[in-house]
Amino acid sequence: SYLKGKRVAITGANRGIGLSLAKELVAQGGKLVAIVRSSSEELDALKPEEVITGIDVTSDEACDTIASKISGGPIDILVNNAGYFYEPVEKIDSLNFKEELKMIDICALGPLRVSANLFNNGLLKEGSSTIAMITSQGGSITWRTTQNPKGGDYGHHMSKAAANMMSVLLSQEFKDKNIAVGILHPGFNKTGMTAKYSAIWEIEGAVDPSVGAKRVFHEIGKINMDTTGKFINCEDGLEIPW
Repeated sequence: SYLKGKRVAITGANRGIGLSLAKELVAQGGKLVAIVRSSSEELDALKPEEVITGIDVTSDEACDTIASKISGGPIDILVNNAGYFYEPVEKIDSLNFKEELKMIDICALGPLRVSANLFNNGLLKEGSSTIAMITSQGGSITWRTTQNPKGGDYGHHMSKAAANMMSVLLSQEFKDKNIAVGILHPGFNKTGMTAKYSAIWEIEGAVDPSVGAKRVFHEIGKINMDTTGKFINCEDGLEIPW
């Protein structure tokens, strides 16, 4: 596996798809650097190389401490996975603006805070490090007319579109530094975050997150300077329209 011996930092590695990514990484011989608000028994059981706790990705102050808490050297692959999905369905008569801003803060600004801290402190190396942004096909404006013919879920889709924009801009800025940025839809996984859609898990082909993790790492392995800034569906490896 290309992951063997690699130092891979994963945000939100204590649960959900992040925990599944952590398990898959360790199984493939990678060195896990977990960046989390707090650890979990399942995460601790993986015996990560490092567990960086106390990191709320909405906090400038917390994110400013990440690099200083990492002791093992540069990161080969950064997987910005931490996310948030407000559970109630949003319609025009049930909007929650605070929750919308929270989603945008976590899903779009959060990965930028983490990436900036690691790069600016020398832990993402020019010419060798890779960044994988776990976003969502929910950020595709083109697909909204098909998948959301009656609109709704404003905060979720706005946050993912913002995350995609941030990721493309970062990929452009990092081109002359030879740091590739992949933008990945992890697929439809059976996690707590998608539980609001559990009634259609089987209809829409949702998979166990252990399968989703394999798909994600397969696509991360293909990220390079020729693919940087592209929006890829981990379910089939194809580009998703903006």
